[in-house]
Amino acid sequence: MEDKIPRTCVDPSGIFICGLHQPCYRVINHRQSEALAVIGHGPDGRKVNNQANFPSGDLAVAHANGVYEIPNPFPFWGTTYILYRQAGYFSEYPERLRLRTGYRESDRSIPLLKDLLAGSLKGTSRESYSIKDLPRSLLLALAQTSRDPEVLKAIAHLACDFELDNRKEPIGLRYRDSGSGEMRPIIHDHELFDVLGNNIALPDRYKVTMLLMPGVQGDSPIVGEYISGPQTHIWEYLRANSYIPWGHYAANMAQDSVRYRAEDLTSEDIIGLRQLYYQRVYTQMALNLNIAYVREVGSMCESELESLRKAVTQEVVERQGRGEKIPYTATLWGWNYGFDFSPSGYRLHASHQQIHQQYALIPPYIETVDPGNSPAESIPTYAVGDQVAYFAAIYKKSYGVPFFDTYLRAIHSNTRLDGKKDLPASLVLYEDKNVMVHVPKAQRCHGEVQIMTTGHVGNILEAGPETRRSLDMCIRLVIQTLARLGAQMITCYEVSKRFDSLDPDQRLFYCFLPRLPGSPGAFSERQGRWITGHYPEDYAEAFRKTMESIHLD
Repeated sequence: MEDKIPRTCVDPSGIFICGLHQPCYRVINHRQSEALAVIGHGPDGRKVNNQANFPSGDLAVAHANGVYEIPNPFPFWGTTYILYRQAGYFSEYPERLRLRTGYRESDRSIPLLKDLLAGSLKGTSRESYSIKDLPRSLLLALAQTSRDPEVLKAIAHLACDFELDNRKEPIGLRYRDSGSGEMRPIIHDHELFDVLGNNIALPDRYKVTMLLMPGVQGDSPIVGEYISGPQTHIWEYLRANSYIPWGHYAANMAQDSVRYRAEDLTSEDIIGLRQLYYQRVYTQMALNLNIAYVREVGSMCESELESLRKAVTQEVVERQGRGEKIPYTATLWGWNYGFDFSPSGYRLHASHQQIHQQYALIPPYIETVDPGNSPAESIPTYAVGDQVAYFAAIYKKSYGVPFFDTYLRAIHSNTRLDGKKDLPASLVLYEDKNVMVHVPKAQRCHGEVQIMTTGHVGNILEAGPETRRSLDMCIRLVIQTLARLGAQMITCYEVSKRFDSLDPDQRLFYCFLPRLPGSPGAFSERQGRWITGHYPEDYAEAFRKTMESIHLD
């Protein structure tokens, strides 16, 4: 970032300054095929299809839902997004604004449990029971934890209405008119439905019908695709109305490439997921910078991708030299791996189990709203890498040396806190000429791992093909090793510098933070106080030994 002033909503004049995103943008459609299907029928036999998920040609998104962006008064606490339409609804009906509570069973007695207490499943209450007689909290618990496909299938039929073939296998969902002409699936219990669809033991036919088939979860257009052989197929969805207002993309393993576990990921899967990310950023930047390039059907090959990356990078440099602004200056990339849900109704990890990654481009500024005669016309947007850039600038000013070069030396020269010379001291898990995988000296959770570029690469515009290949390989290596160590839910995200940053020192890095069953996070973590019971060097050694069992084809 060129200016290093703190980013805050508190203006020196003593008023709050806030921004409003009013999304209006174009999207290049790289999809090469379609999976058109009838995904169900309405009560009158009307077909429900997924044609809306497969638009032809490029898209123009205009007047998508607005999003307010409010920088936190304290910049190290990030930013807040307020969804314009949803907030407007609650303004009209403030009595509906409540904190969502977890689920609680009714106080009335449950016949099945009453007879169980009496020592019989065929007692005084009735002659026999079925799975539908279980209390909802037990159904939720079974939906999350059971590995019995027959039990899960039975619960699925309680959660929604299926259309079945002559073998009683699901081929679609039943739909009804929502009242506004929109057809919606008949789901009796949305939470139970979601939990079941995220259970790896649910037969794939049910997963596809309930969650994975394009169209089942809505009409988000598919604007990109990656196909490699018979095993790897990935869709790229666009969420036009999102808290990420300038184009929110998700690369999802497709319905014919079901991946719920890290161990099932192939190298081609990771390459494809990341390819869609690189391609989206480079092509959207080219579109907004008016860079012409030859467009082929489907995903771009590496040479095409690299040629476009160089053209975009050159244009960014030239516009900087002329003092011109560029429309997007940063990226957002994240991956919520794993899913869990408590019987009391608390979702314990975001998103869904099917392997997917999310990403977006971030503009440099947003226009301010003017409820209080704000003196500013625009404010900087938020990107997590900005806090790193701000700190690195202060570090260099204070000590006279660049932070990341110094940080890399510190990692390589690490010694143990306990001073023991006969135990491992290295924090490095893997290293090649492009990247380093390491255990942070100060871990933010039990098991944190980071991947960092070792060369002067601060974002994916600066990442050539060798660096991209190293990053992709290490992302798979880390996620699979963490899974073998026992991690079932992992938060992964990218930290990068702005495209127009003049600081050559800031590195691109990725954070992997496992969630632990006995450590959900409390006030210590909210205050930035992270507590572990091991030396980072010992965890690094355990990680390295487990990593040796990962086969990278």
